Amino acid sequence: MSGLFGSSPAASAATNTQGDTSKDIQLNSPPEDSISDISFSPMSEHLAVASWDKKVRIYEVSNTGQSEGRAAFEHEAAVLSCCWSKDGTKVVGAGADKAAKLLDLQANGAAAQQVAAHEQPIRAARFVDVPGANGPVLVTGSWDKTIKYWDLRTPNPIATVDCQERVYTLDAKGKLLVVGTADRYINVINLDNPTKFYKTIQSPLKWQTRVVSCFNDASGFGVGSIEGRCAMQYVEEKDATMNFSFKCHRASPPGQANQSNVFSVNAISWHPEHGTFSTAGSDGTFHFWDKDAKHRLKGYPEVGGTISATCFNRTGSIFAYAVSYDWSQGYSKNNPQYPNKVMLHAVAPDECKPRPKPGPKR
Repeated sequence: MSGLFGSSPAASAATNTQGDTSKDIQLNSPPEDSISDISFSPMSEHLAVASWDKKVRIYEVSNTGQSEGRAAFEHEAAVLSCCWSKDGTKVVGAGADKAAKLLDLQANGAAAQQVAAHEQPIRAARFVDVPGANGPVLVTGSWDKTIKYWDLRTPNPIATVDCQERVYTLDAKGKLLVVGTADRYINVINLDNPTKFYKTIQSPLKWQTRVVSCFNDASGFGVGSIEGRCAMQYVEEKDATMNFSFKCHRASPPGQANQSNVFSVNAISWHPEHGTFSTAGSDGTFHFWDKDAKHRLKGYPEVGGTISATCFNRTGSIFAYAVSYDWSQGYSKNNPQYPNKVMLHAVAPDECKPRPKPGPKR
């Protein structure tokens, strides 16, 4: 029986911790500039891609790995974030034009509409469930040091929450919203009380926060920093003994085993069924990890450029990663030859499964 992308699951599963990317398939007609964010629909095999070329593109991905552009909409400046509504009918882009725009895929070709605005660029956006709302609510986080909640039917925010610093990243799952800002603040919000911080911590990592990503069960979140390190943090104090951090995305120069080049962790994505997670970074590699066993499941070879964004599809059978300049070394390191592509990796059965728990000793 052939698996996804026509490969045999048994053949595609490596027996050791070194993964294989040789059969990964490139998304057709990728963006023309750096890719900032990618997001799979929660309801279908459609992938949204946000880019510095001012566009959000939506692609349909087949079970053979082939892809086709289905829709697109444009901003006035670089798009920094994209996300889907929970019913899979709407796509939002947000970015450097200080606006969020929404494309309704059921609106028979109608143009995207602006649904949010800030005083500075919007760095991240997510759909959330808020008590008392009569429809989907969008939360946006901006460099203007605020997060705002938007009812898509009205032009003004239904609530604004001031943060300590510029918002660099946010993520939501269930009742949990996590906001990472400059100066390493991490604000945790219980969406039953969306205008109050449930708790605020300083990141357990000593360098700038690059990404936060909520656990599937909303009991905590992962944090990635610019200094090749990740942390797993639980929300409740009773679980604090399970918090931990680890080094990743580091490499020793040839012949210098006592030194390490340190790279940014740009993305953390969670497998929707197994609860394992991926990290990807400026070193151009990605890895799959088992949080509970504190163990790396698979590591993959360098892919020819920095990895700026990642996501799993709704079943966890496809792992998408964007090979694109992440601006970690400033504008001077960007050049026209730098790749801009999204790769689709068919996830073999053993690649993301957690380690078997040891049985009781006899």
